[in-house]
Amino acid sequence: MNNKYLMERSLKTVWHPCTQMKQHEVLPLVPIARGEGAWLYGFQGERYLDAIGSWWVNLFGHTNPRINAAIREQLDKLEHVMLAGFTHEPVIELSERLGNLVSGKLGHCFYGSDGASAIEIALKMSFHYWHNSGHPEKNDFVSLQNGYHGETLGTLSVTDVALFRDTYAPLLRHSAHVLTPDWRYAAAGESAEDYTQRAAAALEAHLAQHHAETAALIVEPLVQGAAGMGMYHPDYLKLARQICDKYRVHLIADEIAVGFGRTGTMFACEQAHITPDFLCLAKGLSGGYLPLSVVMTTDSIYQAFYHDETTHGFLHSHTHAGNALACRAALATLDIFEHDDIINTNRVKANYLNHAVQPIASHPTVKNFRNCGMIWAFEVETNDPAFAGRFFQAALAQELVLRPLGNTVYFMPPYIINEQEMDLLAAGTLRALDSC
Repeated sequence: MNNKYLMERSLKTVWHPCTQMKQHEVLPLVPIARGEGAWLYGFQGERYLDAIGSWWVNLFGHTNPRINAAIREQLDKLEHVMLAGFTHEPVIELSERLGNLVSGKLGHCFYGSDGASAIEIALKMSFHYWHNSGHPEKNDFVSLQNGYHGETLGTLSVTDVALFRDTYAPLLRHSAHVLTPDWRYAAAGESAEDYTQRAAAALEAHLAQHHAETAALIVEPLVQGAAGMGMYHPDYLKLARQICDKYRVHLIADEIAVGFGRTGTMFACEQAHITPDFLCLAKGLSGGYLPLSVVMTTDSIYQAFYHDETTHGFLHSHTHAGNALACRAALATLDIFEHDDIINTNRVKANYLNHAVQPIASHPTVKNFRNCGMIWAFEVETNDPAFAGRFFQAALAQELVLRPLGNTVYFMPPYIINEQEMDLLAAGTLRALDSC
């Protein structure tokens, strides 16, 4: 298969996401023939270490034998049935197992197709809860400065990333953004603890004035992804939970990117010892295999919809909600977590990679090198507006897939990455830095 031929066909027919298509006049597409383990392979012998997990979704490598086998077995039983009025074993088992992972505190699962759909569900469900509870005036939302929650109209309304939001601002519903707890924004000489308290105080000041009309606070726990992997202390989540309880405001945890072990625990909220009112999951939920998302919520929220009147029900649907194949992939993913003791194994791997990347952390152009679980990030000091594209190409030359967010380079590799591959990632990134 000819790479040039494939690229030409793709550019004629495929409108690629999150892309200025004209850039591909000088930035070639990367044709991929197959994947195996942590690697992606081209049609002409090229290979690339997938160091960003194919947009943060791939947990256990490409064509994982155990996930493949589970999907093949399910194919012979049931591929899909609508979840309205019907049910099936994979979606029931998955809901039970997810509930057990949060100790039964979020015992009701509502399924969607992707991360943005999960956020839309949580926003609508929070509003509808207050409506059913006699408080329709609670219909606003608050989110964090620099927060990212998706690119549909509802999710963009609670997103604070100008690149995605500004063009569509006339279409969006107003929402408030409060001070981010991202420690990079602390004042000179301000401790992380003091800055955490200051960010929480900003949230409380907002809710003290606006709680009567606020339905929910939505946050990305511990790591704000699209804003450049901004990391913050778990104490902020603990304080936010207390403040939301004080002012009768829901807490929505957007763990679409950070759930399933990315921050070092199965769910990031565990590190603050809190339970949100809504937990949104996607990406790694199916091991990165198939589109699947879920919103988990409490008995009390569920009961507010349980009524004789149809309009009290949550009248929201996705055609492929709870798809049997996707649920079976998710169950296989949970099996791997359990049988391979992934959370503890990842801690060992994180320690190894933290040692291997020390030359990157001390590189003269690198600042704010940071790590949270199986996420690493750093900024590169540059005035080059084309840095992200140049670094992407430089990394490909080192057999690495690295796609910077502006001048922020990050790693989110599959959990199956081994020591030899981690050494290659560290050394190749350093060479890419030197070449840029």
